[in-house]
Amino acid sequence: MSSTPASAEFTRYWYSGQAELSRYQLLQNRYDDVHPGEAILVFVTEDFLPGKQVKMEGGPTRETSTSVLKMNQMRRFATGIYDYSINTSVFTPISAGQFPRTLKVATSVQDWCGQTYTQLNLRRNTYQLEAHSYFQQEADQTDSLDAVVLEDELWTRLRLDPKTLPLGDVRIIPGTVASRLRHQPLHVETAHAELTRYNGPVFKPAQAGAALQAYTLTYPATNRTLRIVFEEAFPYLIAGWEDTYDGQMKLGNQTYGSSKLLTTRAIRTATLKSDYWQRHTPADSVLRQQLGTTGFGKP
Repeated sequence: MSSTPASAEFTRYWYSGQAELSRYQLLQNRYDDVHPGEAILVFVTEDFLPGKQVKMEGGPTRETSTSVLKMNQMRRFATGIYDYSINTSVFTPISAGQFPRTLKVATSVQDWCGQTYTQLNLRRNTYQLEAHSYFQQEADQTDSLDAVVLEDELWTRLRLDPKTLPLGDVRIIPGTVASRLRHQPLHVETAHAELTRYNGPVFKPAQAGAALQAYTLTYPATNRTLRIVFEEAFPYLIAGWEDTYDGQMKLGNQTYGSSKLLTTRAIRTATLKSDYWQRHTPADSVLRQQLGTTGFGKP
């Protein structure tokens, strides 16, 4: 992957001391149905320690930090009486020349039955996987996977430079959320990737008339298709995404769900820039109102 140029435009946008916050109307595929909710995407640059793989906070360290684009993707939705909370964090270095691969991905899933956790860390030339679950058949797992493309890093890659997105047949580690919800263990798969112009009726740009592109991943082995729609011009705002797969889940020797294909869909409703980590007083709730994050499924 090529290095991302540190243009004046890039520096002004991503090093302004603020994060980019976007809210999405969500329909989440789960239990052979789609459930209303909301998703939040937070993109922000920060200094990151590539060895310890944590945010640098100014304490004494012998490590040299590197600047990363971090994405926090949060989803909230209800299924029947109980709800889900899902959070994925991705840490992709700005300097692809020095660090050509994403350093870390972490996903946690909480619902009224329990919680699960998945983490991938780049160590030398492999991704070290650690996963924990309240399900007996999944329990505690460790594995070592080839350092190929991560589906979870595609979101940060396209925000840095869509030209670096892999195309054609790609060896890839699928997304941690979809794999967890489908109870499919993470391993390297082959997917087909395409980048095309988007002219559909569902997703809209932040400014009327702006062009949209669609990055589509098709997984033939697992009958799944992911499409991320984003603005063609910098800063490549994500207009939304669709993730289509069946509801079959396998735990141990038992298979649950049906083979009916359903689509998770997230549609952007608002975007703002803010130093949100400093906006934690009751008066700052006006920013929450501006973003529109008022509850599950509400516009």
